[in-house]
Amino acid sequence: MCMPIHWLLIGIGDIARKRVIPAILTDPRSELTGFVTRDPHKAEAYPGTHAWPTLEAALASDQKIDAVYIASPVVFHASQAIAALRAGKHVLCEKPVAMNYAEAASIVEAANASGTLFGVSYYRRLYPKLRRAKELIAAGAIGQPLFAEGIYHGWLESEERGWLRDPALAGGGPLYDVASHRIDAANFLFGKPERATGLRSNALHDLKVEDSATVLIGYAGGVHAVVDARWNSRVARDEFRVIGTEGALDLTPLNGPDIHTPQGVESLPTAANTHLPAIENFVAAILDGAALACPGDEAIWTDWVTEQVMRGR
Repeated sequence: MCMPIHWLLIGIGDIARKRVIPAILTDPRSELTGFVTRDPHKAEAYPGTHAWPTLEAALASDQKIDAVYIASPVVFHASQAIAALRAGKHVLCEKPVAMNYAEAASIVEAANASGTLFGVSYYRRLYPKLRRAKELIAAGAIGQPLFAEGIYHGWLESEERGWLRDPALAGGGPLYDVASHRIDAANFLFGKPERATGLRSNALHDLKVEDSATVLIGYAGGVHAVVDARWNSRVARDEFRVIGTEGALDLTPLNGPDIHTPQGVESLPTAANTHLPAIENFVAAILDGAALACPGDEAIWTDWVTEQVMRGR
């Protein structure tokens, strides 16, 4: 068995504790070395790990670090990713990649220059039913694809993730947070977006970020996609559909197991911990040369789309 990948995790917030840390601890080819955190007491819940106040201190230590998982607010992604990549570490980053497209592209440039891997945790690319949808579209199961829609409606994020309401830390509201996953899912199915525009508004909440965002994307072949994401609906919605000339694929709810096809319903559940396949894929890319599920040069397509929407306000 190959030596395990030693991980450094930046941030011990909600997603890190619920998904990222359990995924690293579960993967047999991963080992959690330690954390970069402002609160070292949080690391005490994970015996045998180390805690550093800064990334620079962690990289300067004598602890073995092969890969860095960035789970900090978006404003820090670019500087932290570039520092880790230049230090020869592989980097897996939470979404979105960065505050804007230029920052995101600079991370990809740093990865190319360092020869290390840079991936992004758009883990829905590893949903079996989204991968099945891509297979069915390629096989012509719905004819020529014409239109896709991704809808995520919910209420405000919890106070623990209150930083998402600060544009200086998060970049935007639901556009950056939940819409980004649906934009990337459309990119996964249809490739690099050619055009994008959208609207943002505060229909209900008086926030410094939008509480609703609607995105329109154009792809090669005339495919249009609409993504609508909201923090102002008490009626939860998680819808995703692809419509073609000869039929449709319905993945609603996107986070559920079923995909409705012209031939019937297929049940393709994902992992209980949605971050585990992303960790496994990244480790396989390092150790086995496997293809990254979401390489940085594709992940930044979403940053390009969101930037077009931000400019349109």
